[in-house]
Amino acid sequence: MRIEALHIGMKVRHPQYGVGVVKTISEATAEIQFDDGRRTVAPEPSGIESAEPQVSIHGLDLPLAQLVQQSVDATIQKLGFEKPDAVVGQLGARWHKGRAVLHPADPALQTKEVPLEILFHKIVGIRNQLRVLEQKINAHPVLNDGEKIDMQQYITRCYGSLTTFNILFKEKEDQF
Repeated sequence: MRIEALHIGMKVRHPQYGVGVVKTISEATAEIQFDDGRRTVAPEPSGIESAEPQVSIHGLDLPLAQLVQQSVDATIQKLGFEKPDAVVGQLGARWHKGRAVLHPADPALQTKEVPLEILFHKIVGIRNQLRVLEQKINAHPVLNDGEKIDMQQYITRCYGSLTTFNILFKEKEDQF
C-alpha cells in the first residue's frame, strides 16, 4: 500500500502485527496503533493493506463507508431533508401522505401540490432556526437587555404567525 493511500484513523492490516489504526503519517512511514503497541511502519515494503472497504474513484482512494455517508448526506441536503423520519414522526397521523394544494386565482395557471411531509419539514425547520436565533440573541455578549428584548419581540411575532400550522403537529408540546 502506498503512503498516499493512508489517512489518519484508517484501519489497516499488517501481515505480522494484525489490525491497527493509523495515528500519524510522515513522508515515508506511518505510526500505527496495534493491539500490542504503537509501531512506526513503512507501508509499501511491509505489506500493509486496508482493513476497511475502499472505493477508488478517478484516482481518489477513500473508505467506502465515508463515500456512502457523504453521498447520502449530500442527497438528503439537496432534497431539502434533514433527518426526515424524525420530522415526519412529529406530523399528525391524519396528515401522513396528505398534500397541500395551491390554486391560483387565474384558472389558466397550473395548481401547485406539495406533499404535507415536505411542507411540514420546512415549517419545523423554520421553528428550529428561530429557536437557534433566540438562543444566539440571548447569549450575545454585546447586545444589552433592551436590544435583546426588542429582537425577541420579532421572534415572538414569527412564532405567532406560524401558529396556523399547529394543526399539523401530533403532540401539543411540539406546536408553536
